[in-house]
Amino acid sequence: MMRFFSTLALVLLPVLSAVPLTVGAQTHGHSHGQTKTSSGADAKPQSTTSPYAGFQNREIKSLSETDLVELRSGAGWGLALAAELNGVPGPAHLLELQKEIELTPEQVAAIEVIHAQMKVQAVEAGERLIAAESAIEAGFREGNLSPDRLRELIAESAAARAQLRYVHLLRHLETPPLLSAQQIARYNTLRGYDTNSDPCAFVPEGHDPKMWRRHNNCKN
Repeated sequence: MMRFFSTLALVLLPVLSAVPLTVGAQTHGHSHGQTKTSSGADAKPQSTTSPYAGFQNREIKSLSETDLVELRSGAGWGLALAAELNGVPGPAHLLELQKEIELTPEQVAAIEVIHAQMKVQAVEAGERLIAAESAIEAGFREGNLSPDRLRELIAESAAARAQLRYVHLLRHLETPPLLSAQQIARYNTLRGYDTNSDPCAFVPEGHDPKMWRRHNNCKN
């Protein structure tokens, strides 16, 4: 009998020796809720910070300070890209580049009229958009917003934005007939829209750098 148990011990000893000593340590580590990577190192916890963190300090949460400045001043706000980036000039930048494009006094006078009309209408539409967004925010903040009222305010905001875009794009229809083909080509070269140029290489005068790079899908 003693010989049997001695033989059994000799058989089991190599098997028991092969059991990893780290099993207990790994179990202990899991009891603390830690996650292990494939290399055995503790994985860093995933961040829960929202990409919108900081937006809560805005005057109107859905609009940045740059947005508000653009809307209140009647600036383009990137709404005329369908025309601008297809080589159809608008009045604001034509006036900025009038010397380089060699606009005549008559052309400048006509474009100034178009620009003045655009400015008045754009500021009006921009203020309506701001008011609607502000009302939406106030309703959520105060907790008194009904579904019907929410729908009305969203419609007001959308209508104001649509009007604002129309105001800007319309002027891109009105200005080209005043220009020669050479002036339009010169405008597009100066603005960086030449097909042989990199729009990310430089930001044309009069554009917000961050907005320009975003609209042109620049990496930096």
